[in-house]
Amino acid sequence: MPSPSKPNSIAIVGGGLAGLAAAAAAVEHGFHVELFEQAIHVGGRAGSYRDKEADRLVDLSPHVAMGCCTNLIQFCQATGIEGGFVRHSLLHFFGPDGTQYEFKPSHWLPAPLHLMPALRGLGYLTRRDQRGIGKAMLRLARYRLPDSPDASTMGQWLLVQRQSKNAVRLFWAVVLESALGDSLDHVSVTAAKKVFVDGFMAAKSSYEVLIARLPLGELWQRAATWLSGQGVKIHTKARIASLKFEEGRVAGVEIADGQFHSFDHTVAAVAWKQLPKLLGDALLAAVPEAASAAELESSPVTAVHLWYDQRWTNLPHAAIVGRLSQWLFEGPQGIRHTLAESPGIESAAFASAFHCTVVISASHALLGRGTTTVLAEVLDDLASIWPESRAAKLLHHRVLTQPSAVFSARPGTDAMRPPQGTAVPGLFLAGDWTATGWPATMEGAVRSGNLAIEAVLVACGRPATVLTPDLPKGFLIRWIAR
Repeated sequence: MPSPSKPNSIAIVGGGLAGLAAAAAAVEHGFHVELFEQAIHVGGRAGSYRDKEADRLVDLSPHVAMGCCTNLIQFCQATGIEGGFVRHSLLHFFGPDGTQYEFKPSHWLPAPLHLMPALRGLGYLTRRDQRGIGKAMLRLARYRLPDSPDASTMGQWLLVQRQSKNAVRLFWAVVLESALGDSLDHVSVTAAKKVFVDGFMAAKSSYEVLIARLPLGELWQRAATWLSGQGVKIHTKARIASLKFEEGRVAGVEIADGQFHSFDHTVAAVAWKQLPKLLGDALLAAVPEAASAAELESSPVTAVHLWYDQRWTNLPHAAIVGRLSQWLFEGPQGIRHTLAESPGIESAAFASAFHCTVVISASHALLGRGTTTVLAEVLDDLASIWPESRAAKLLHHRVLTQPSAVFSARPGTDAMRPPQGTAVPGLFLAGDWTATGWPATMEGAVRSGNLAIEAVLVACGRPATVLTPDLPKGFLIRWIAR
């Protein structure tokens, strides 16, 4: 028996960050909200899993944010989890020879000139390369060509800008592969411009890095608990078989067990690869832009989790330049799992273990390699910088690769990313892969959820702005990018 539709009711299918953000925005605007997630807990691709041996929640891959991520920051503030992130204004880089360098922008120079001292501080780059990088960044700020399938990749554009091989390998690739999740030979200039102009050059605090002090799964569960307190009904282990498409509109969701729930509006907040199965042939034909989104290319990300019997670095993060390993992050300390179905028993060894994670973005070349060889190379990378790590005992490790961790921001991708509103009444889309103007990031996911609710409000005849504004751009970058 179908459940009756509730006034201004919204079903959100998918409990990733986009779905959680949509739920937070919807309940703020007075909607009755129910969220359906097929997994045991929320989080999606930016979530965690329980490592049974370590008895910990472990992130599928560490996700970091930046000071320019205004919508993510606002979401965390609204749901009371902003204390789960630590902001870092000093970034630590290790050059190819293992020497440590500090990336520390100026406090008194205006943006983007505040980056000049930081760039000069990367001593593994020659002065000539540093000057060339600075000039290319200014040209990138003025880049105006439209994104199209035949546009240059960032790698091709850098060749035209006469960037040296070292500048490309030791600077551009270091920043962009981690930010965009794919290689320079794949990503578009438009996507790269978004990272540098909004992520580094726009405002003095844009570049700052926000790192989770708790497992992401724990943070998103706390956000879900806040949502529940606001009246949002959250269904976990609830697989949606299909969306009910009748009389030209989406009327609700059908659960895998056969139950049908009627809603005024439905937000499909699943990964782009899952969209065709959720919508079905009839809806895909009615929403061709959704079918286009399902064809987006993917890029893999590999996370190598390591547990040692002793600490061998006090750094919370490190950029590792010129090696297989790209970034090192200290894992949350002292956080046992909270989302497990049973409590388990924590071993004394893991109670005091040092947990760190090496992240390798755009890890296409690792898909055919065995985990043993990947682990060995990562351990060698770490030992070349921190010899003390060789003396520490490796208690446990996990090598996790998500083959479809992010969509690949290739030339022409923007045209494949659908808006959050659709031509079908009652159907809306959310996900970092929708048209947010941002790459595959937590900020992009939250923006998509906010934009989806903006589209719902328009459909209800009460338009309102849900999106949090960007950081104000400094006068100099506005003049440069005019």
